[in-house]
Amino acid sequence: MTIIPESELEFRFFRSGGPGGQNVNKVSTAVQMRFDARNSPSLTEPVRARLMKLAGSRLTLDGVILISAVRFRTQERNRADAIARLQAMVDQASVAPTYRVPTRPTRASKERRLDGKAKRSTIKSGRGRPTSDD
Repeated sequence: MTIIPESELEFRFFRSGGPGGQNVNKVSTAVQMRFDARNSPSLTEPVRARLMKLAGSRLTLDGVILISAVRFRTQERNRADAIARLQAMVDQASVAPTYRVPTRPTRASKERRLDGKAKRSTIKSGRGRPTSDD
């Protein structure tokens, strides 16, 4: 698990919309956090690649991840929310995906499959019109 130091994060505060009465018009509570994923010394190369892929539309062309937090009415809680969301993304990117190793079917499983097909064939062939051989 990789922990991002706060020295690599850049915060910008602005006024957020939504409920809050007159407080909304006076206080800059919304947070936009910037994290330069491409040039971060904290990330290993595979984690960096997975993180940049995970970021999707939050990633700029310069390799900077932008996270906006406007959920809470205080600047501190929005800042903590943005940091937590980035850390969750980094944690998810830190786990290497496990790849499925393809295996071949065993001889017994092939025989079971063919036996089942043969049985089903006899059942279905018995459903036709009776022949006039008798």
